[in-house]
Amino acid sequence: MDIKEAITNRRSVKHYNTEHEMSEAEIEELMQHAILSPTAFNIQHWRFVQVQDKEKRQLIEDASWGQKQVTEASLLLILCADLNAWEKTPERYWRNAPTEVQGFLLPAIENYYTNHHQAQRDECLRSSSIAAMNIMLMAKGMGYDSCPMDGFDFDQVAKIIKLPHDHIITMMITVGKSREDARPRPGQLPLKEVFLTDSF
Repeated sequence: MDIKEAITNRRSVKHYNTEHEMSEAEIEELMQHAILSPTAFNIQHWRFVQVQDKEKRQLIEDASWGQKQVTEASLLLILCADLNAWEKTPERYWRNAPTEVQGFLLPAIENYYTNHHQAQRDECLRSSSIAAMNIMLMAKGMGYDSCPMDGFDFDQVAKIIKLPHDHIITMMITVGKSREDARPRPGQLPLKEVFLTDSF
């Protein structure tokens, strides 16, 4: 499937074939492409929690107000991000760069994020969102459907997965084989309403 087809045909699917299982090789392939998504300063803030345990899945479904896709999907991913990734041995993000590039970027990372808590959080949200789109488009290209989710109790899910104190949950994504087609697009805005030039 080419990229245009994947973008056009990707829809949010909420009903999955519970009999289908993704192989470990497929999940590995999917996630290897997820981590190719860009991040500011190459910090790679994202952390991806795959929830396989059935009891935890059920607890997360309960925390998602009974949305069955949580337990029906072949794969449940909780996308998280490390708020303090910028200060955790940042030289590893640039270990293959020339020395002069490291000499410029490492101080720039520290200068940008120190005491800039809004930026730390905003970058985590942006980075996770970009990775989420990589995941969903890659899944579509592999013959799978997906659904991004924010309809859940974030605090409760954080407890279930034992989220570290300096991380946040940004969203969840379900992936699997659909058992019902998505409904037609309900009301796409015309391009001219959302695509502007130079100013509003």
